[in-house]
Parts: sequence; structure tokens; C-alpha cells
Amino acid sequence: MSPPVSDKWLNKYTWAWASWDWGQAAINAVMITFVFTVYLTSDLFGDKDHASLVLSQALTVGGLAIAVLVPVTGLRADAAGRRKIWIVVNTLILVAVCAACFFVYPSEQYLWFGAILIALMSVVSEFAGVNYNAVLNQISTKATVGKVSGFGWGMGYVGGILALALVLFGFVEPIVQWPGASTENSLNLRLIALFSAAWCLVFALPLFFIIPESAASSAVKIPLKDSYKVLFTTIKNLWRSDRNLLFFLCSSAVFRDGLAAIFTFGGVIAAGTFGFAASDVIIFAIVGNLVAALGAVLGGRLDDILGPKMVICGSLIGLLVAGTGVFFSPGASGFWIFGLLLCLFVGPAQAASRSYLARLIPEGREGELFGLYATTGRAVSFLAPGLFGLAIALATPLVATGSAQRYGILGILVVLALGLLLLLPIRSPRESNA
Repeated sequence: MSPPVSDKWLNKYTWAWASWDWGQAAINAVMITFVFTVYLTSDLFGDKDHASLVLSQALTVGGLAIAVLVPVTGLRADAAGRRKIWIVVNTLILVAVCAACFFVYPSEQYLWFGAILIALMSVVSEFAGVNYNAVLNQISTKATVGKVSGFGWGMGYVGGILALALVLFGFVEPIVQWPGASTENSLNLRLIALFSAAWCLVFALPLFFIIPESAASSAVKIPLKDSYKVLFTTIKNLWRSDRNLLFFLCSSAVFRDGLAAIFTFGGVIAAGTFGFAASDVIIFAIVGNLVAALGAVLGGRLDDILGPKMVICGSLIGLLVAGTGVFFSPGASGFWIFGLLLCLFVGPAQAASRSYLARLIPEGREGELFGLYATTGRAVSFLAPGLFGLAIALATPLVATGSAQRYGILGILVVLALGLLLLLPIRSPRESNA
């Protein structure tokens, strides 16, 4: 059942829902992006280029698993009316996998173990995220969905910033010396995994206990094979009735994968290529999150004036310029400048992409097509990690030892450029509705 409709959009259901995103930020910002993957690709695990390649390979396989499995999970949960229970189950699995990272000791023999755990976290996080996003329609109305969605996004940014700050001053550069801050056998970095698992679990509890379970949309359970049949039928119907919308879903899937890769590999590149210490990476992450939030707000205002397509195209061009600047930067100061420019353009691209689709969707099909938007966004989630790793592999025999990782940036830029090229011929919402 859905919570009662209220004119007050910022209520206990909104807080409970957004609290999950706050907790999830520890997984995304601390474990997958800026801290634990930096630890995993450091020289503690052997050659840094090799470690980066292993991580990208694991994430590529994880992306393939997401592409195959995630598109039908939301559909099946909606049909059975078990949306919340799957959020709970997947969140608990996510917490367990995150906690297991404590056992990734600083040795080359633990490299694959750590990379597999990171990939598993990305997969399970997507399983939970599909149903989490679907809850948005339960706790909001058409008049408040934008505010509620934006509030959740903002809570995620703030939760990530606070989690990173606690990790920096509690474990990496501790203000007060305590046993958990010991660097022996990388204890402080391994304990970050337990901290992140606890953070994720504690802030997920409000959703577990306050948000009601969804109602079943079908009295008949959908077998797995039929779930794919329903998915392909929806895509086939779009091909016949609204190819412009379908082409947008395809282009956004590509460029959003590039956007995700910027955060996934940003910390790895900062440490491995530009020599950032762990504390420097975290400080950059905190500033970068603030800049990304600012960019999202400014991009939202430009969206209403110029339209979402121009904002997305401008953001992608800005990302390509900034990414090229990162590639050619000789030192840390260049990374700070162009890296923050990347963060500035990521937020508007993400926000305007959602706005673009909202303007294209025919009335009465919002839930169906936002669900397809979420799943197509992961259908090519192997692309950017795969090209990141391929670029490193191709550069390794051609450049000096330890400098091939820089070329992974080019793999990400190829994905962003491809997304931009796919977007250019698509009609803007105003044109398509004319």
C-alpha cells in the first residue's frame, strides 16, 4: 500500500526514503569511488597498472551481470508487490559484502578477492536501487515528485560528504589516535569497510520500518523468462510508436555510463597517475561533491531556460574538454582544476537527463518508462569499465612502467563522445511535442 497523500511533501516517508540514499553514499563514495578502490589499486597490491586493469575487468563482468539481470528485477517486484522486501534483502547483502572487504589484506594475492567484492557491491547496489527508485512514486504526487527526487539526490551528496569527512579524520588522518587508526597491515583502511557497512545499514533502517510495502500490480507471478518477454515487448512497442524516445533511452544509457565511470575511476586516477595520498583523494572528493551539487542546481535553472537537450550537450562537451585537460595535465594542480570541472558538468548532465525524459513521456506511462530509463542506464554498464581497461592494456607495452593508467581516461572520453553523437540527432522535447 502507498502512504497517504499529503500536501506536505517533506514528511516522515520522504525522510525515511532519502535516508537510504544517505546511507548508500558510504558504499558509492567511500568504497567504490574514492577510498577503498584507491587502496586496492595502490602499490600495496603490486603494479598499479595491473591492479587498475584487474579492477576494471571485475567491474566489466559486474556490468554485464547488471545488464542481464537488473532490467527485470523491478518489473518482477512490481508485479508481486514485493518491492520493499527486495530493497531490504539486497541492502543486507550489500552490507555483508561491504563488511567482507575488511579481509582484503594489503597483498597482491588479495587483489582479485577485493576486486570481486567491489564488483559484487556495484551489482547488488543496482538491484536495490531499481526498487528504491520505484518507491518514489509511492511517496510523492505528480506535483511533488521533482522536489522529493531532488531531496533524495541532495541527501546522497551530503551523506557522502559527511561519510568521507569521518573516514578522513577518523581513519586516514585521525584527529585522535585510537587503535582503529593503526596503519599496521592497513588496519585503518580495512576498518573503513566495517564503518561503511554500518553506515549503510543504520541509515537504511528508517526505510525498512516506515515505508509500506507496495501493492501487487498483477495477480499472477511473472516467471523469469516471461519477465524478459514483457521487457522486449515494451521496447518493440516503443520502436513502433515513439522511436525518438527509444533513441533517447539508448543515448542516455551510453553517456550516463561515462558519467558513472568518472566517479568510479576518478579516485583511482588521482592516486595512481597524479600521486594523490589517500587524504588528498578524500579532500578532493569532498570538494568535488560540493561542486557537483552546485552544478546540478545551476544546470536545473538553465534547463528551464534553454531546454534539457542543450544542457546535456553543453555538459558533455564540457566533460570532454575537462577530461582532455586531465589527460594532458602534468601534475596534481592540473588534476585539481580539470577534475573539479568534470564534477561541475556531471551534475547538470544527470539532472537534465531525467528532465529530458519527463518531457518526452506520454501521459499515463511515467512509471513504465522511468523504470525502463533506470534499467537501460545499466544495460551498457560494462562499456566504460571495459574501455578504461582496454586503453590501459593497449598502452602498457608502449609507455613507461606505471604510466599506462593515464590512458584509461581516453576510454572514458570515448564513451562520453559516443553518447553525445547518439544524442545530437534526437529531437528535443519541444520539437517532439510540436
